[in-house]
Amino acid sequence: MAQEDIGSIHEDSLPTEKPGFSTTAHLDIKYGQTRRGLSPRHVQLMAIGGSIGTGLFVGIGSVLSRSGPLSLFLGYLLWGVFFVWPCNLCVAEMCAYLPVRGSIFELAARFVDPAVGFAMGWTYFYAGVMLVCVEYSSIATVMQYWNKDINPAVWIAMAMVVCIFLNVVAVKWYGEAEFVMASLKLLLLVGLVLLTFITMVGGNPKHDAYGFTHWKNGNAMHAYYAEGAAGRFLGWWKVVLYAGFTIAGPDMIALASGEIQNPRRTIPRVAKLIFYRLVGFYVIGVLAVGIICSSRDPRLIGAIKDSSAGSAASPWVIGIENLGIRGLPHLINFLILTSGWSCGNAYLYSSSRTLYGLARDGQAPKFLMKCTKSGVPMYCVAVVSVITCITFLVSSNSAVQVFYWFVDLTTTGLIATYTMMLLVFIGWYRARTAQGLPAASLPYTAPLTPYAAYFALTMGCIALIFIGFDTFAPFSVQGFITAYFCLPYSLVFFVGWKVVKKSKFVKPEEADLISGKAEVDEECRHWEEGGIEANWKRALQEMPIWKRYWERLW
Repeated sequence: MAQEDIGSIHEDSLPTEKPGFSTTAHLDIKYGQTRRGLSPRHVQLMAIGGSIGTGLFVGIGSVLSRSGPLSLFLGYLLWGVFFVWPCNLCVAEMCAYLPVRGSIFELAARFVDPAVGFAMGWTYFYAGVMLVCVEYSSIATVMQYWNKDINPAVWIAMAMVVCIFLNVVAVKWYGEAEFVMASLKLLLLVGLVLLTFITMVGGNPKHDAYGFTHWKNGNAMHAYYAEGAAGRFLGWWKVVLYAGFTIAGPDMIALASGEIQNPRRTIPRVAKLIFYRLVGFYVIGVLAVGIICSSRDPRLIGAIKDSSAGSAASPWVIGIENLGIRGLPHLINFLILTSGWSCGNAYLYSSSRTLYGLARDGQAPKFLMKCTKSGVPMYCVAVVSVITCITFLVSSNSAVQVFYWFVDLTTTGLIATYTMMLLVFIGWYRARTAQGLPAASLPYTAPLTPYAAYFALTMGCIALIFIGFDTFAPFSVQGFITAYFCLPYSLVFFVGWKVVKKSKFVKPEEADLISGKAEVDEECRHWEEGGIEANWKRALQEMPIWKRYWERLW
């Protein structure tokens, strides 16, 4: 079906626009609104690279030491392919059809229950803010590799200033900065994988073709929390939970959908490449780290126990130094630093846009809708920045210790948000089926639906129930709180909205599939009806082959 026909599909059969989901045009005049300033290449890098932070380069050392390299590989493979991938595809289907500025939280209110949208928005806001804190504290941790004498609060302040600056300029400049920083960390990951391959076949100063030596002698899978097979299973499960923190979810697509240029073309393109990037960057990446560094390396275990070790706990750095390669660890640590900066920058953006979306839906104070002329919700950025000042806890505690506190708090929030996104998709699927909206008329249709969504939803629920399995015996108050805090937090928001607003679950045949669509159609017509899209295609034919391939890639 041609893109220009998308705006006219079955509108006669869909419900009319409802007062509860107004286009907020009068509010946009008063407060301004965000702009579609993110190009396809910006979104591609944000979707896969936005959440690659120091957790994949530094924090992963503790998981490798605890569970072993094979458990690391299998855990990431399962979570990436059977949970994150379907979740990305499901969100892409909904957001390609309705790339509204209220984001997926508004869609949750339309397709499931306004209370779900309210709880989901504030849950993701909490998770996003915690993730910004994770990356700020990780920057302090990495800087301690070079200098342990300076108070880590100095590095926190430095990171905050840079990220705030990049978030208050026009969104296209934020996109450019994130494109550069996300590209650097993807190049870092690719370079580390290539380095692992070259060195494992003998290309190192010691001429040691070590191969899979670190996997032998029973070191492939370690028992954790129990003995024997049960312990190895729990070690693998601990990896799955950590993967829930490090692997990029669909949140960047969902939150940026209201600021993406040509969203009905860009979002499907991003979705179709997600699988290859999940496997190429995350699964292959953790396979490589389990090859280059032994999970029983004394330096790895000692660095993890030493709260002041900083990024010396990185298995990449330890593995490279063990091979006798000098100088390179300093470059790797610098690039790890930029990856933490990039991730903090990305989630300052996403959490501020979440707050903006909540304000547009009447679920946060209206003053948060105020945008600058360049489309930046300034008050939202300011609120998030003030909250993230709790990261200055590192001035009185170990930066590594604070880092892992925030990791636990963030993991539950992210998994809970992605699980609710799958619930929203099921509501969307039931609504479009009940109202006769054919899949062939959509800009993008997620494969294997709704079965993949149901399977991933089940995985998410199991992960939330058993996320703190190792905090009960012996009971750890701090571990229990950081693991399970998000669940009662989300429940309070859900029940509170149900009680105060007396909201009801939405019936599939009554779900609102049309509000705001006319405005989106009008915006997208700028690209879809012989405008930018046609000019882009003509320009593409005149480009050299290498540049044509680059443009099609993004």
